[in-house]
Amino acid sequence: MARQSSSYAILCASFNQDNSGFAISTKDGFKIFDSNTGRLCYERAVGAFIIVEMLYSSSLLAIVGAGEQPSLSPRRLCLFNTTTGAPLREMTFLTSILAVRLNRKRLVVVLQEKTYIYDSNSLAILDTVDTVPNLKGLCAFSPSLDGCFLALPASTIKGSVLVYNVMELQSHCEIDAHRSPLAAITLSSNGTYIATASEQGTIIRVHLVSEATQSYSFRRGTYPSTIFSLSFAPSLQLPDILAAMSSSGSVHIFSLGFATNQSRCQRSSSFLGSILPDSVNDALDPADHHVLHTAVSAGVRSYAVVRKVDKIPDSSSSEFSSCRNIPSVSTTRTSLHGAWIANSTF
Repeated sequence: MARQSSSYAILCASFNQDNSGFAISTKDGFKIFDSNTGRLCYERAVGAFIIVEMLYSSSLLAIVGAGEQPSLSPRRLCLFNTTTGAPLREMTFLTSILAVRLNRKRLVVVLQEKTYIYDSNSLAILDTVDTVPNLKGLCAFSPSLDGCFLALPASTIKGSVLVYNVMELQSHCEIDAHRSPLAAITLSSNGTYIATASEQGTIIRVHLVSEATQSYSFRRGTYPSTIFSLSFAPSLQLPDILAAMSSSGSVHIFSLGFATNQSRCQRSSSFLGSILPDSVNDALDPADHHVLHTAVSAGVRSYAVVRKVDKIPDSSSSEFSSCRNIPSVSTTRTSLHGAWIANSTF
């Protein structure tokens, strides 16, 4: 794991929609990096920002100030062009902006009790979604135009999620995922799956969005831990890979699909496996779970994504037998860029 140390605090860290680039912001400005090489692509020293959201690898950024300067209000969203170095449009809201998500058709702005949906090109407002108090600005967004969903907390006392279809501008479903309030949510890039973790942090559940049904339930660990981030790998040709970053400082990688069926078959032949339902078995079974221990210091807020998933061919046949997962991690203390190889048998 290669590390780029830093002597100043990072106010925000975010990856773009396909995890090919990431942005960091400090009190002095923000920088854009290439995730594959760690190369600095763009930097601007204009003050502190709490949100720097990229649109893939284009020149468009959505940025929100940290309020340390009058011109950088946390209530003001600026759409910024890195090619010209000039703002394209500014929008001011009544309360602080807590999150921003965008793709080529939609712009989503999350406030504490309201979420606004805009057309990305004309910036015409399309809908306003009233939400429960969302102090952390928790949300998830699938940028695909075919399965473009937005997920928001639906309760402050339990782990319920509102899934909203951003293209059709209507509520899709509500999912009761956990007994405790949500700590992290993410959607796969094509909108097929939604993954959630509660404030307890021991179980990560994955639901099929189209049917609002639970597909997988993974145990992160036995003891409670705060899940700082959840992220699906961008690959569409291989089984889905889910990355989780916890307050213990460890990165957890879960493999969906290809090994779960195998582990279920193995469990069904055992006495315990034959009498326990699949949902309970999934929560208890550590199969398809790889851990990179102490990737960062414990307690440091960090974000992990899987940048790339490669096939590893089976030397004895024309098929492939495992995957190589390459994650990147960014933290609020330093920027980390590295690789971890996890082999999972298909």
